[in-house]
Amino acid sequence: MTERIAKSGDVRLWSEALGDPADPALLLIAGGNQSSRAWPREFVGLLTAAGLRVIRYDHRDTGRSTIRDFGEQPYGYAELTSDAVAVLDAHDVAAAHVVAMSMGTITGQLLALDHSRRLLSLTLMLGGGLDIDFDGNIERLFKGEPSVDGLPLPGRPLLDVLALMSAPVDGPEAEIDRRVERARILSGDQVPFDPAEFRRWEQEAADHAGTVAEPVAHHMLASHPRERAAELARVRVPTQVVQALNDPVAPPPHGRHLAGLIPGARLVEIPGMGHALPGAVHAPLAAAITTHTLGHGPHPQGEL
Repeated sequence: MTERIAKSGDVRLWSEALGDPADPALLLIAGGNQSSRAWPREFVGLLTAAGLRVIRYDHRDTGRSTIRDFGEQPYGYAELTSDAVAVLDAHDVAAAHVVAMSMGTITGQLLALDHSRRLLSLTLMLGGGLDIDFDGNIERLFKGEPSVDGLPLPGRPLLDVLALMSAPVDGPEAEIDRRVERARILSGDQVPFDPAEFRRWEQEAADHAGTVAEPVAHHMLASHPRERAAELARVRVPTQVVQALNDPVAPPPHGRHLAGLIPGARLVEIPGMGHALPGAVHAPLAAAITTHTLGHGPHPQGEL
């Protein structure tokens, strides 16, 4: 394991690389308010065993990266995209395979638009197209209003999660309990759920950060640049979209819609998978990623 601190402007980003340094690099971009520990070590181990050098990092305002008052020093998706490039620079990686999940799929799409030479391939999972107004859709879900884009709104489990996470808890153990319950709700009931493994992963995340308090800064981000979605039609980065068929946040056919925005994008559907990474889905998910990434090499298109 190689730990590096990446510098993105005046922000310091903690990162680590795992696997053989001679193997192709794969950068993992976590979701909103998530640190590097959102990618379980067991899952990372499947990727390194397949012949990938995996780099994971703490988003700004999470884990061991710089944490500041968002109100005093706000930022947006442009900065989060620059952060991902800074992590590659810190590890002396000219171009990498990139896997992004949930809110990280926005960063992944912006990387493909603005830094395509840094991408060997792109996998987008548990997220939606750059043209989707997810903030507005959550508000519509709250109000019981219909979708305005022809795609389904997030499901009721998301409301259950928001209610769960807004309720007060008493002490670190109760906080970990709550996070495990959140994962259970988001995982759904179609794949096995092991609360012990999620408790272990959540405790690792808290230990890594040095606090059980959860980050919240990314909830305050302004909406992503939906007006740039049409630009995805010029992307030539080999792209794969993973649709979790039981995802309550970006339910089908959000994945098919996203794949349709990027020429040649491949859609992979994982039955039973929700908006979480339980051990039960690690093998099929890792297989989809390694099949896609190890089949692609450098390409000449795009601008740095």
